[in-house]
Amino acid sequence: MTESNYVTVTRSASWLTAARAAIIFILICGGVYPLLVTTVGKMMFPHQALGSMIIVDDTIVGSEWVGQPFKAPEYFHGRPSAADYDPFSVGGYNYAVSNPDLRARVAEDSANIVQREGVDPDSIPVDLLSASGSGIDPHISPESASVQAARVARTRSIPISQVSELIERYTEAPTLGVFGQPRINVLLINLALDGKELND
Repeated sequence: MTESNYVTVTRSASWLTAARAAIIFILICGGVYPLLVTTVGKMMFPHQALGSMIIVDDTIVGSEWVGQPFKAPEYFHGRPSAADYDPFSVGGYNYAVSNPDLRARVAEDSANIVQREGVDPDSIPVDLLSASGSGIDPHISPESASVQAARVARTRSIPISQVSELIERYTEAPTLGVFGQPRINVLLINLALDGKELND
């Protein structure tokens, strides 16, 4: 075998080895591993693996992890969303604090909240004015819920103490006691207002 033929054979062998390795890794990483993880996930965490869907009267009304744009006065309202709560268009505003568009949007939202809730602008919690990084954050802070409590109670003609009790009951502690802040899932507390509390 001449040297040129040896080089050609070596290169062909190297190419075939690389191709085989690529195919094997595609099958493992793109097929076997996802199938295994999905199967194990469904077995160990069926609710979470299927999207943490919230079902009321045999109908899916949402997910625990995807916010919804509540606008009616009898409901708690969530955070602003740069994605209009579309899970297929997640994302934040990515505006700097100095951005005039951001300042204008925050000023407009603040004025609307002052008018709607009858509160002082300085008492508005920051999460009612700032969009989340994902644009579909389903939670608000207990402070944001408390700001809205009087309006919800008035619109529904129920005692504000009843609304405050719901706020306390639906306040989730930080994960494992240290990760995140106390929070309230807007969809869950609004379902509770409609008398559709879910049992874990």
